Amino acid sequence: MNIAEMVQHDPNLAAPAARSAPVFSGATMPKTLLGFVWEVSARHQFYLSLLSVLVFVLSTAPLEVQRRIVNDAFKGGDYVAIIWLALIYLGLALGEGLLKLVMNIYRAWVGEVSVLSLRMTVHRLIHGLPEELSSAEALGVETSMMLSESEPIGGFVGVYVSEPMMQGGILISVFSYMIYLQPLMALVAFVVFCPQIVFVPLIQRAINRRVARRIKTLREVSMSMIADPAGVGVLGRAQEDRIGQVFGFNMGIYKLKFSMNFFMNILHHSGTALVLGIGGWFVVRGQTEIGTVVAFVSGLTKINDPWGDLVNWFRDLTVTETKYRLIANAIQMLADAKLGAGREPADIVE
Repeated sequence: MNIAEMVQHDPNLAAPAARSAPVFSGATMPKTLLGFVWEVSARHQFYLSLLSVLVFVLSTAPLEVQRRIVNDAFKGGDYVAIIWLALIYLGLALGEGLLKLVMNIYRAWVGEVSVLSLRMTVHRLIHGLPEELSSAEALGVETSMMLSESEPIGGFVGVYVSEPMMQGGILISVFSYMIYLQPLMALVAFVVFCPQIVFVPLIQRAINRRVARRIKTLREVSMSMIADPAGVGVLGRAQEDRIGQVFGFNMGIYKLKFSMNFFMNILHHSGTALVLGIGGWFVVRGQTEIGTVVAFVSGLTKINDPWGDLVNWFRDLTVTETKYRLIANAIQMLADAKLGAGREPADIVE
């Protein structure tokens, strides 16, 4: 049973997700990923943004509470006050966690509605083609777009706005707090992260090139599976070559991705070592408190995690834009073929 029949036969599926998922024609299909996000989820992106603001506002407060607990403990402070601070810390962490839970479930729903929108669009265009144009090539492209290409594009829609807003907000708020505590140590932490601004985009562009070539090759694999199910003769040997190419593209992507993660981890640990060294020197000289150093180390972790998430978001954004451009072009060509514009379905793979 195809997606359209499932929606017709199952009212639970049709409401509310299917009603919330727009189905595009070739003329109305957004040309860019940003346009698609706006069309399928503009209102939901606003609500997700509000949740993101609440999350990053709550993310910095535990650092100050932690600093006060450590300082009170070392100075022989009031134990009752320490207990209250610990309970406040726990409450802030619980509140932040619950907000993230709600936001993640909401994101997932928005993403799944977007996947449904893409799959319904492809399905209706393919099955609206005249019989003479419903070739193995067109069916192969449909298989690839329906099963493997729609999922990551739709899934990214849920985090398109809220993820950079939340992680960027955490970075700004934590850095501001660190500057307030100790400007010199904050400057050291900032300098350590600067090299990533250079090498991350360079590596990402190399990953994007391999992703685009991998998608086109997988479409050719899908078409060949339909045109020559037995996989014999020249077509079979060509299919084996394509499978080998996909393996090569995947390994190239993994090597670049994990190398980037390695360099980012090295820089993070270098920053931690510098903060501990400088902070320890300040404590010995009586220029800062031990709680400040503890807060800085925790702050570096709070910076490293959202920075890594922002890098992942940027990587996913560029990859998803590449994927969306390919699927939008394919949908446009399907629509042109349906209208008799003179394009053969085989052109869709381009």
